[in-house]
Amino acid sequence: MGGYRALYQASLDDPERFWMDAAREVSWTRFPHRALDDTRPPYYRWFPDGELNTCANALDRHVDHGRGEAPALIYDSAVTGTQRTYSYAELLDETARFAGALRALGVGTGDRVVLYMPMIPEAVIAMLACARIGAVHSTVFGGFAPHELAARIDDARPTVVVSASCGIEPSKVIDYKAMLDAAVEASEHPPRTCVIVQREQLPCGLIPGRDVDWNDVMKDAETVDPVPVSATDPLYVLYTSGTTGKPKGVVRDNGGHAVALTWSMRHIYDIGAGDVFWAASDVGWVVGHSYIVYGPLLVGATTVLYEGKPVGTPDPGAFWRVAADYGVKALFTAPTAIRAIRREDPDGAWVREYDLSELRHLFLAGERLDPDTYEWATRQLDIPVIDHWWQTETGWAIAANPRGVEALAVKAGSPSVPMPGYDVRVLHPDGDPCAAGEEGVICIRLPLPPGTLPTLWGDDARFQASYLCEHPGYYLTGDGGYFDDDGYLFVMGRIDDVINVAGHRLSTGAIEAVLAGHPAVAECAVIAVGDAVKGQVPRAFVVLKAGAEGDDLPAQLVQRVRDEIGTFACLRQVDVVAALPKTRSGKILRKTMRQIAHGEDVAMPSTIEDPDVLHALRPVLR
Repeated sequence: MGGYRALYQASLDDPERFWMDAAREVSWTRFPHRALDDTRPPYYRWFPDGELNTCANALDRHVDHGRGEAPALIYDSAVTGTQRTYSYAELLDETARFAGALRALGVGTGDRVVLYMPMIPEAVIAMLACARIGAVHSTVFGGFAPHELAARIDDARPTVVVSASCGIEPSKVIDYKAMLDAAVEASEHPPRTCVIVQREQLPCGLIPGRDVDWNDVMKDAETVDPVPVSATDPLYVLYTSGTTGKPKGVVRDNGGHAVALTWSMRHIYDIGAGDVFWAASDVGWVVGHSYIVYGPLLVGATTVLYEGKPVGTPDPGAFWRVAADYGVKALFTAPTAIRAIRREDPDGAWVREYDLSELRHLFLAGERLDPDTYEWATRQLDIPVIDHWWQTETGWAIAANPRGVEALAVKAGSPSVPMPGYDVRVLHPDGDPCAAGEEGVICIRLPLPPGTLPTLWGDDARFQASYLCEHPGYYLTGDGGYFDDDGYLFVMGRIDDVINVAGHRLSTGAIEAVLAGHPAVAECAVIAVGDAVKGQVPRAFVVLKAGAEGDDLPAQLVQRVRDEIGTFACLRQVDVVAALPKTRSGKILRKTMRQIAHGEDVAMPSTIEDPDVLHALRPVLR
């Protein structure tokens, strides 16, 4: 690991020099004289005297350097049968005009714009247009319930909301406009204007005096030039669930974000100008922000915007069809997507239907990649399958396998090693460091590197309370895990998911890895339930692969855990279920499952993908 080790150590020994060197890959209107302002810890700021425009870095500079005709954005909608490719020049023109439309609607530098959008090109254009005029955008996942959208509107207080008449799922059309209307009605700080993209699948009525049609505002819009902003000015606010019920607005600044994402595209994903990169996520999630929109465009690559599902639009070959059609070099998705494909196509027959010779890497993140899913994907695709770990708060990978630096050995179950700038430590509850192989809470020594959250929107106190108070001088990730003897990090799951069985601390991730190794299991989840004698015991839920039989499976799985972990794990109950409840980003709702099992009155989570799955599981949990 000579190349990686030297790079990583340089980032810790002299972070100012390391990130100033990285900053030279970004175009600045005023190049910073220093990298880090550390005068107000824990409120660190990167490139404090720098000035730039993120949209200009993503679009204008490529056009100015003669790459205007290069493909920038490929839109592929499996649910409507629509495909379109935008060149850099075309995407710049659309963005500059919508930036002019926003300005005509009264949006200025520092104003907020909330985006409530499906996966359509207008979502990307709106994000970039906000960046162009220095407005702060906040993208809310299309289809969020009205009260959740209202909470985000009230926190961000946008001048304008940009939405669409509907979203399209494989089996239904979702009336976005009705939900937007309900959210605005419930808001204490409603927007002045709502811009609506009309979709032919469900056109909507417009409210006079408030709503305007996207096409109408674009028709007469003047193009505007990019507005330089301070590197420390916010680019966007992305909300993540908060334990108090009030969402937390994660702030991303302009300068650190541009530098970090440019560095990550080249060094982690091995992607540069002319390469095709596909992050199969949603612009409502941090992956969509970082690696559908900004990351690929910052380095002049071609990015794919996909409106569809990994299965059911129309079959388990959907991802492989898109990768083959556009010559995708690197695909980035969540383990749950691969598990869904594997469940429908356990033998990989659909993989062999397509020419994937251009595909070099499969990157996975969003939840723990269990070793069995890793082995299946590696076997079927015959390319490196790279797990990496990061959070909404960090905006890019904390731990990864830097394919653009050095192809490190891959270890199943590990996202590999910490990335430059992340001084990762595994700590005991008292703050002492854990030895190799010893599980503890994963923390990151301050300051965090560029591109990570400098604070929460309008709430410095909550920022400190949520992340910085547990272990002073460190950022608390909320995940537990350990380092092995080779310096590889193993992330075993949220701290909340550690089970204490009669004094034995067991991670749900370790038990799930054993269950997932059974050839009949497609997916699984383990939660802790109360026990009068042992305090807590694990309870498991498994989903079978297509065609698998499950009559005696629970007994087999109980024995498997006994054999591979030990009898002290005390797993006695395994339920075979049709599906597991998940968020729209693919995370299994273990906390919600645990709350229901404990008899708590739990409201339907706003982030849930399919409420019917949770409804069906409630009687089993209780």
